Amino acid sequence: MTTRTEDNPSGESARDVEREAWDARYRSRERVWTGQPNAPLIDEVEHIVTPGTALDVGCGEGADAVWLARQGWLVTAVDLSSTAIGRAREHAAAAGVGQHVTFTDDDLEALVASQGPWNLVTSLYTHSVHGGRWLVETLAGAVAPGGMLVVIGHHPTDPHAVEHPDLRDKTFAADDVAVVLDRSLWEVSATLRERTTREPDGRERLWRDAVLVARRHD
Repeated sequence: MTTRTEDNPSGESARDVEREAWDARYRSRERVWTGQPNAPLIDEVEHIVTPGTALDVGCGEGADAVWLARQGWLVTAVDLSSTAIGRAREHAAAAGVGQHVTFTDDDLEALVASQGPWNLVTSLYTHSVHGGRWLVETLAGAVAPGGMLVVIGHHPTDPHAVEHPDLRDKTFAADDVAVVLDRSLWEVSATLRERTTREPDGRERLWRDAVLVARRHD
């Protein structure tokens, strides 16, 4: 995931601290994620008839970026972890879409300022230390006129977040983070959605997602 740069008393920036933490997590395991795209992303994007350019924020090992590229999107994918980026590049190459995805660990704000805007901007379960409102406000500036913003995260009542105390201060309700969007410029849907997945042992698992989908007016 990607956040802005801020200094702390030790002399390290908040971004450097986050980068080190996420890189350590990725290095600790051969694979962190399943390699499959997030189902909520597919639900929101697969109906778009004419793909364009897309920005995938917090791309991890690249599953969502690869799926978008397979649908015809030209993707820029960003993450703090260089280890994750390396795996994502390998995933894209193996899937035959390496030429359609640019992976980077650049600072998000600098990337948005220098390369935007995009027709589609997505961020799924990006645990920014600066909070959901900062994330939405930053990503809103990356969306082209007529484009779409999709931000999905753990709702505060999501069982997964409840089970992991380190996630609790990074959860958000969609209607809370949506307040940063000017409704004269955006058509906004902010909802709480429940879904279930099947665990390897056969049990069903409940997820409660905060889903913000916003389309910028032309």
